[in-house]
Amino acid sequence: MILNQIAEDFKSLYKKEPLLVRSPGRVNLIGEHTDYNKGFVLPAAIDKAIYFAIAPSESKLCRLYAWDMNDHFDFQIDSFKKTEKVWPNYLLGVVDQFQKADYELKGFDCVFGGDIPIGAGLSSSAAIEAGLAFIFNEMFDLKIDKLELVKMAQKAENEFVGVRCGIMDQFINIFGAEHRVLKLDCRSLEFDYYPFEFDDIHVVLCDTQVSHSLASSEYNIRRQQCESGVRQLQKSFPALQSLRDVSIEMLEEHRAKLDPVIYKRCDYVVRENNRLLAGCHDLQKGDLKAFGEKLYETHIGLRDDYEVSCPELDFLVDLTLNEGGVLGARMMGGGFGGCTINLVQQNALEEFIEKAQKAYETEMGKDLKIYITHIEAGTSIIQSV
Repeated sequence: MILNQIAEDFKSLYKKEPLLVRSPGRVNLIGEHTDYNKGFVLPAAIDKAIYFAIAPSESKLCRLYAWDMNDHFDFQIDSFKKTEKVWPNYLLGVVDQFQKADYELKGFDCVFGGDIPIGAGLSSSAAIEAGLAFIFNEMFDLKIDKLELVKMAQKAENEFVGVRCGIMDQFINIFGAEHRVLKLDCRSLEFDYYPFEFDDIHVVLCDTQVSHSLASSEYNIRRQQCESGVRQLQKSFPALQSLRDVSIEMLEEHRAKLDPVIYKRCDYVVRENNRLLAGCHDLQKGDLKAFGEKLYETHIGLRDDYEVSCPELDFLVDLTLNEGGVLGARMMGGGFGGCTINLVQQNALEEFIEKAQKAYETEMGKDLKIYITHIEAGTSIIQSV
């Protein structure tokens, strides 16, 4: 097991006993491109994780070892800057946030690594940031509440790493619960848990291995288009703050005043929020079939109205449409690559994997990476290995 190897490497390198912490990746079941429109998201923490072995040191020196990359990085706790090496910045950014908030940190030694696939959209960066924030709180007994840890981890990525991510990834990392998905209100940060305890269902991710080369530039364009729609609607509804406040009826009524592309973008977001809320009721009733149908509806909206899909993602979703053992599928994440998320019944799992990999290789000329995940708790201390 990875954790055992990380713990042993820590002891070998630093000659002391570490604190062991598991910090998970995440999936988002429904609610895509709704976060920056102050809507709802429905993520869950998963069993793929970053593992930390860490302990305070007797000096100001901090020694980091990235186990996956077999790479070291050292710095002084009271004197450091952003590095071109990139990976240390995710940890340095957390140190930076704690110091900005006037928390006193000591030097520390750390080995970390895990099994979250890099670049698959499962938020390995948030697992590093929120995991380290959680660790500092525990290790130095700082008594910071969980929501503040989430915000500090997000700011580490925004301000130090330089990625303008939303709060979902860090939030689910800290607040995730076993067999539960979390409905997060991205405006108020209020949240509720909904059951996802289906023994015969697997959350399966199919990785297109297509890089999100368009994602960042197109993301900014989509954000601007949504904001433009809100500004236009505010002329008739001054109290509107975001697409979160818009109804389908309001959009239809003012359709003629909106640029057709702007209308499509707004229509998708409004319908996606409604879909997510209805999907939560499906989960309360244990109706995964109805919930899965909403995933397909989301994909159609992302493909046709928000226009952030790509041929590989569409091919993989279409492949599942006549498969009785797949209850729902859609592209997951920002778009233009990454993974599809699929709800697959246990008795169809083996056949689904074999068929998808064979078809993808035939059609796209690439191997299809597949990750079978289960919903687990958020970041936590591991008592023993």
